[in-house]
Amino acid sequence: MTAFGPEVFDRLIDRTGTWSSKWDKYQGQDILPFWVADMDFAMPDFIKQAVSERLDHEILGYTRTPPPLVEAFLDWLERSYGWRVPEEWLVWLPGVVTGFNLAARALAEPGGSIIIPTPVYYPFLHTPRNAGQEGLQVPLVLESGRSRWVMDFDALRAAVRPQSRLFMLSNPQNPTGRAYTRAELNTLAEFCIEQDLILCSDEIHCSLILDPDASHIPIASLSPEIGTRTISLFAATKTYNMPGLSCAIAVIADPDLRRAFRRAQAGLVPGVGPLAYAASLAAYRDSGPWLPGLLDYLNDNHTQLRAVVGKRMTPVEATYLAWLDVRDLNLEDPGDYFEQRGLGLSDGAAFGAPGYVRFNFACPRPLLERGLRRLQKALRPA
Repeated sequence: MTAFGPEVFDRLIDRTGTWSSKWDKYQGQDILPFWVADMDFAMPDFIKQAVSERLDHEILGYTRTPPPLVEAFLDWLERSYGWRVPEEWLVWLPGVVTGFNLAARALAEPGGSIIIPTPVYYPFLHTPRNAGQEGLQVPLVLESGRSRWVMDFDALRAAVRPQSRLFMLSNPQNPTGRAYTRAELNTLAEFCIEQDLILCSDEIHCSLILDPDASHIPIASLSPEIGTRTISLFAATKTYNMPGLSCAIAVIADPDLRRAFRRAQAGLVPGVGPLAYAASLAAYRDSGPWLPGLLDYLNDNHTQLRAVVGKRMTPVEATYLAWLDVRDLNLEDPGDYFEQRGLGLSDGAAFGAPGYVRFNFACPRPLLERGLRRLQKALRPA
């Protein structure tokens, strides 16, 4: 098996002229973008080849879900987690954000509310309003010793109202980088069963586990009891850096919940395109060296970032996103402060936690090193 060494990921790729959201935000300015969760690595050749082969056919028409892709995804679930899922549980979608908005709409009722641990990927926070529901934000807390962010079940229990129907989970957690343990997920499962809550779990970063002592566990795989009240959302787009070829899957065991989800989808959500299907098929069939090489590279980037920021961040167990505490700088506008110092970061206020910033370290080492020099100066103002 050919190894993918750091030289593969060190390559700087000019994204000028690609209308890149990440880079065009600061077009013409000396600001390095470390904000949106979009890696600056080339997608692997086997993904590119799969898309190219599909383009050999002159027609890109409306496309039903390819049976080989269904088989590949189900095999991937069993291979990765020992989780056997029947095909009828699957609902194919053009994106994970679409999936958790559909979950909220499917369960919406007058006066309803949704429980959301924060900080969290900001589209979570828009979802309740989109569905005409109230969002009940419950902060994660730093475990004793400040080693990791955890759910506060006393606060979660206090937040639940009689009209609460849905709990929204980011697992692995974006932006704190947690890979929740089996014990934590079991406690959450018990909580949702006790409170009669449906759980929607965004598991898009599931294959990006950096800590060798951590693992990803789909919460729905723990038991039939939690499985029947969970909507699990998967996509290969983050792992293989192909967000422009978006294809996602909702795994929904309960037939009534699945029907409600499909009703919410009807007339609103387009199908998945043929190029996205082709790319996802290649991704779910992958068992080669590219992903292990990527994870090694991200781990090294993580080590370099931690050497600069120290205790401002908790270790990233999963994802390629670091959550930095800059409250001591007493910044009125953290996003603007770092932009003025040549760094495009995500402001924590959008995630429900002012005083923090999110740093995407999935980039070639030369670019990261330039950014870290700027970050070091920005964190030690004169």
